[in-house]
Amino acid sequence: MTPEEFRAWGKQVVDWIADYQAGIERYPVRSSVAPGEIRAALPAHPPERGEPFDAVLADLDRVLLPGITHWQHPDFYAYFPANASGPAILGDLLSSGLGVQGMVWATSPACTELETVVVDWLAELLGLPGHVRTDAAGGGVIQDSASSAALVACLAALHRASGGRAATEGITRRYALYVSAHTHSSLERAARMAGIGADNVRVVDVDPATQAMDPEHLAALLAADRAAGVVPALVCATVGTTSTTAIDPVPAIGRICREHGVWLHVDGAYAGVAAVCPELRWVLDGVGEFADSFCTNPHKWLLTNFDCSVLWMADRAPLVAALSILPEYLRNAATASGEVIDYRDWQVPLGRRFRALKLWAVLRWYGAEGLRAHIRRTVALAQEFAALVRADERFEVLEPHPLGLVCFRPLGPDADGRALAGMEELNASGALYLTHTKVDGRVVLRFAIGSPRTERRHVLAAWQRIRRALT
Repeated sequence: MTPEEFRAWGKQVVDWIADYQAGIERYPVRSSVAPGEIRAALPAHPPERGEPFDAVLADLDRVLLPGITHWQHPDFYAYFPANASGPAILGDLLSSGLGVQGMVWATSPACTELETVVVDWLAELLGLPGHVRTDAAGGGVIQDSASSAALVACLAALHRASGGRAATEGITRRYALYVSAHTHSSLERAARMAGIGADNVRVVDVDPATQAMDPEHLAALLAADRAAGVVPALVCATVGTTSTTAIDPVPAIGRICREHGVWLHVDGAYAGVAAVCPELRWVLDGVGEFADSFCTNPHKWLLTNFDCSVLWMADRAPLVAALSILPEYLRNAATASGEVIDYRDWQVPLGRRFRALKLWAVLRWYGAEGLRAHIRRTVALAQEFAALVRADERFEVLEPHPLGLVCFRPLGPDADGRALAGMEELNASGALYLTHTKVDGRVVLRFAIGSPRTERRHVLAAWQRIRRALT
């Protein structure tokens, strides 16, 4: 493809994306295709000769779009938001156009240094302390997801807990990792991949009223493991759990971790970005003082398309020591000088994309004011939805719900069955998309507002559909 051809087709692709976003409400929110339907509509063998790009776009419309669940739809209330804004898309396009491989500073200095700037900017916007800046002892890095952030935090914690032996000798002792029943499953996966093992993942009780981790039970589990010769490696506290956005008491957990010398990782994948608003900064209480590592995902609620998860370290030394290997083909003068950051030592893969471009574009386009306005608007819509549900005596709302997620359920006979059946009916209609969870053994529906396209009219119409389907 020549530059002239790229220019012509690139304009058409940008127009296609703009038209898609402008008309996204005409699509059903969730795809209704049957398993295998998309594959059956595509050729079984690759083309022998090249095809014009208009054929690719035609099949995008004809074959692929029916199989798309539209995460950018204003009536997408499932899981958590995964926003793709205009500036982020353009930043991603620039990243693809440059084709940078940013494994070490020398392979593209701008890739590394822009990343250090944007993660420091974001740390400032969230009110994080100075020691997590990249020009201090800690530093931030953009991972692909909070799952990868959890894994590298686990490896750093093991490195520290083993005195460095885990990286050279392997796991020669029993180590344990501590979560609550509502901690994201990526922490158990991290324990498996790091060699700790699923059997050594301890589940800490939660407060029945708040669903937040119980510090007293955590302390008891840590003490019991110490007495049994098991080495506590990492505790994960969550700021905004996936099920209900429960906020674990980080200050109390942090003090216990410090007493026992245990690494504290704080997962704020969804809710952490809420701290751009000063009135919501309480969600990060204790993080700056006690967390050894903390992550949050701009690709959820902060208008930055996937993948973009930022991980900060209070002290980057254990992470770099756990992951750094320097083969001859990567040796260079800049690395040898010790004056640069080589982000290959901060992540699982060697190679890395220029993800900082899209976060940079978002921060510059919206500014702090625009980001705060987005968070505040979606939180206000969620609170209005909760008030509507609470006002209907046939439903109950799970308290508290301080952010953009509202959990609720119908009351009366067979409430669980009616909740699930009603959810499936709504999702199958294409009018909206909900997901569910279980709290204390009861089915609870999740209504997550986070899209910049969701307006009050969408929320009001969604509530009317929910009432009809569930009562």
